[in-house]
Formats: sequence, C-alpha cells, structure tokens
Amino acid sequence: MVSSPMVSSPMVSSIVSSSRRWWGFAALAALPLAVLGVFFLLPVGGMIARGFWPDGSFDPGAVTDVFGRPRTLRVLWFTLVSAGAGTMLSLVLGLPAAYVTHRLDLPWMPALRAALLAPFVLPTVVVGVAFRQLLSEGGALGGLGLDGSPVAIVAALAFFNIAVVVRSVGATWEGLDPRPAEAAAVMGARPLQVFWTVTWPGLRRSVAATGSVVFLFCATAFGVVLTLGGLKYATVETEIYLLTTNLLDLPAASALSLLQLLVVIGLLLASRRLEASGPRRRVELSPLRRPSRSDLPALVVTGLAVALVAAPIVTLVLGSLRVDGSWGLAHYRALASPVVQTQSSVWAALVNSLRIATDATWMSIVLGLSVALLVTRRVRSRGEQVVQRGMDGLFLLPLGVSAVTLGFGFLITLGRPPFALRDSPLLIPIAQALVALPLVVRTLTPVLAAIDDRQRQAAATLGASPLRSLLVVEWPALRRPLLAAAGFAFAVSLGEFGATSFLSREDRPTLPVLIYALISHPGEQNFGAALAASCVLAALTAAVMALVDRVGVRSVGAW
Repeated sequence: MVSSPMVSSPMVSSIVSSSRRWWGFAALAALPLAVLGVFFLLPVGGMIARGFWPDGSFDPGAVTDVFGRPRTLRVLWFTLVSAGAGTMLSLVLGLPAAYVTHRLDLPWMPALRAALLAPFVLPTVVVGVAFRQLLSEGGALGGLGLDGSPVAIVAALAFFNIAVVVRSVGATWEGLDPRPAEAAAVMGARPLQVFWTVTWPGLRRSVAATGSVVFLFCATAFGVVLTLGGLKYATVETEIYLLTTNLLDLPAASALSLLQLLVVIGLLLASRRLEASGPRRRVELSPLRRPSRSDLPALVVTGLAVALVAAPIVTLVLGSLRVDGSWGLAHYRALASPVVQTQSSVWAALVNSLRIATDATWMSIVLGLSVALLVTRRVRSRGEQVVQRGMDGLFLLPLGVSAVTLGFGFLITLGRPPFALRDSPLLIPIAQALVALPLVVRTLTPVLAAIDDRQRQAAATLGASPLRSLLVVEWPALRRPLLAAAGFAFAVSLGEFGATSFLSREDRPTLPVLIYALISHPGEQNFGAALAASCVLAALTAAVMALVDRVGVRSVGAW
C-alpha cells in the first residue's frame, strides 16, 4: 500500500527541519567544544592523571593517602573557614550596596558603581600588595597587628567579591516590581517588615545563587592568599601551587585538584538550579527613587563597603609616592630599568601584558558569543534541551577550576605532538581567554535570551539566512553588551596570575608576574617598585572598568 503524499510530506519536512537544527547546533558548538577539549579538559585531565598514574601504572593509593595528612586537613579547614567568612562579609556589605546602587537615585551614582565594581577585575597580586602596605607596621592600620593574619585574607576576599553581590543581586533587585513594597508601606508596615515580607522572597534565590558563586571565588582565590598568607595560611589553591612547583608532589596536587573540581561542579549546579527555579524578572527596570531617612542604614553600610575598597588602594598610591621618608616619583622612574634578575622592565612587562590581553579578549569574545548563541537557541525537543543545559554548565567550569591546575596542565600535556604548543606565543592568551570565558558568557546570555524569538521567526519567514538574522535581530541588542564583555575580558586578562605564573617566560613576563617577583625579593627599592607597578596596573584596569560602566549595560546578570 502506497502512503499518501499528503501524509508523508509533513513528516519528511519535520525530519528535515529537525536534522537542520541539529546540524546547526553542532556547527555552532564545534569551535567552543574543540577549544575547551584541547585547552581545558585535556590539561586538567592530564594533571589529575599524573597523580593517579605516577609511574605509568594505576596507583590510587598515593592520592587517597593525601587526605589523611595533617597538613591537608588544615588546608581544607582553612579553605572552608576563610571562604565561608569571606562570603558572609561580602553579603553583609554587598546587599545594602546593591540596594543603594540599583534602587536609589544619587547624583554621584556612576562613580559609586565604578568604585564598587572595579575591584572584581583588579589583579590579585595588586590587591595583596595593597593590603600588605595597609596592614604592615608602617601602614595606616599597622597598629592592629593584622598583617599576615586570617583576618587580612578574609577582608581581601570580601574586597573582591562585594562587586559580585552588587552586580548579581542588584540586577535582580532593580527588576522587582516596586508596587507591592509601596503598598505595604502605605498600609503602615515598617521598612524592615517590608523587606522581609515583600522584597526578600523575590531576592532570596538570587542571594543564595550569588552566595554559592562568591564561596566558589573565595575558595579558589590564589594571588591574594599567596601574597598575604604565604606558607603559613594556605588554601587548596595555593597548596596545589606549592605541591607542583616546590615539592613536585603530583599525587597530592592531583587529589586536591580532583576534590576542587568536584566541589566546583556541585556549586555551579546548585547555583544554576537556584537561578532556574527563581521567578523571572520583569524586562522593565524599576524606576529609581530619591533616598529617604529609612535608607540611612543601607547608605552607612555602603559607605563601609566603599571604605574597605578605597583604603588599600589609597594606601597603595601613597606608598608608591613615599621615598626615603619624603614624597617623590623615584619609584616610578625606576620602572624603566630591568628589575629583580630579569631582563625586563616594568614598562616592557606592561606592553607584553597589553598585547596578551588583546589576544585573550578577542579569543574570549569569539568563544563566548558562540556559547551564548548556543545556549539561547530555541529548542523544540527534550533532547535538544538536555544538550543545551549540559553545554551551559560545561562552559562555566573554567569559572572555578584552579588556574594553577590549568597552567601546570598546559606544561605537562601541551609539550608533545599532536599538541606541541608549549613555546607558542598564543598559549598564555588562550589560558587567559578560558579564565575570562565564563564572564563573557554570563554577560551575553541574558541579553540574547531576552530577545523575542518572534523577531527571528519573522526574519526566517522573509528568507533571511542565519547570518543575516544575526546581523538584523541580535546585533542591535548585542553591540553594547559585547563592548562590556570585551572590557571585562581585557581587565581580567591583564590581572591573571595563576595560570600565567607557570607559562610566562623570565625574559618576557606579564606585569602581575613581575610584581610578584618584585615583592618576593627583599629590599626597599624592590618593594617600592612593586607599589608603583601595582598602581599602574590598578589604574589601567580601573580605566577599563570605567569605560565599561559608561557603556551603560545595567542589568546583564553577569557575575
């Protein structure tokens, strides 16, 4: 019996359409998956494999024995405690600041936002140097005796992550409908009652998701803990560095890397689940209002957050201008000369950093845009939805996996065919692009997800190709967020230290690597040069963030 063309034609058309969607999905995913496979999964897997197969044969005992060492237990405990305390302090200071910067109308709001958001992309080595200068015996807070203490490390972790809370929770806060809170206030509810009964239910999932991400950032902090804690106070991240560079204990480093990877996956899954289960924000942003007396506590706490951010930076600048008990620019003039047993000056290292950051930026933008388009495509089947969610989580893994593990993995896996890339000038930009990739994806994804799919359908109905549809529909909405994402990637790349510390050459260091070399060599001249170089790098990253703020992408939902 011959089937009717009227019946078979729609079925064939459906199969062809599904096949085209899968092929388009695969084509869009090919480049990001290839890059992630070669430059992330292979190095991280190679690092872990070196621990489980130390002599070419499987020997898990050397790895499992690591968790019975007293030092390992101390490192795990300090990582947990410091990350938890850093997360709590970031939330306590960041939530009021998120309210002030996203719900109140203040004349100096652009400067306030820039001051609170810039620390997130400041180089970790710079922040470590700034806190050391602030808390040392000759510093403004030297009398507190906090130099090299856990309190200093927790304060530095909060210094970075207040920006995460302000940006993520603030984006949710400005999208809440203000009318229920206004109605509750009119009915006589006190401000605290309004917050707990009306506002908090709309914020709690965002706060929980942001808290898990902040804990992740605190637990994987490297440069600031290495600078402030040294060998006395080590986290998992700095312990991996010590085990790989000083002790060559790869089984122990592999054990900690594997544990860190599992924790990262768990935290990312928890964060994504909280975000997905929360109510969708309205597309319209709530209007800002003038502050009132009830806003005074939030303004005071925001002032404390600004003080925490400003104090180390101001101390850093003043220290760079102090030479032999008087004021001068001698430390800055010394930046043109080769320093600390290297053939590179600070200015040469800065030029090298700028070149690498430029390459890392365009790489992360190309990859991030591909991933964002991939995870925001309209799906029509359960299988496509599962694959899309898996891709979304997969490309967030570089967000929390140890940059030390990544850098050392590059050395041990990319030095022989078919990936003999150890001496390639693109290796450092690729590593930095992977570090910046999750920020780019989280900046672009909400923008693409907010575009009405009917516009794409209309363009396709009129015969527009996928590329033409991208230029006509997506590009107008993407222009400004792309500039913001490029700014984030550039600033993050400038300050990246963990992976770069393994890959940078002595004759061509990046500026963060050179700054760490300066503070590692005793002497007032070296430390003064480190202060001046830190000021230069901090000013550059702050300028980039100021430009990003001027782009005006207010609610992108990125961390």
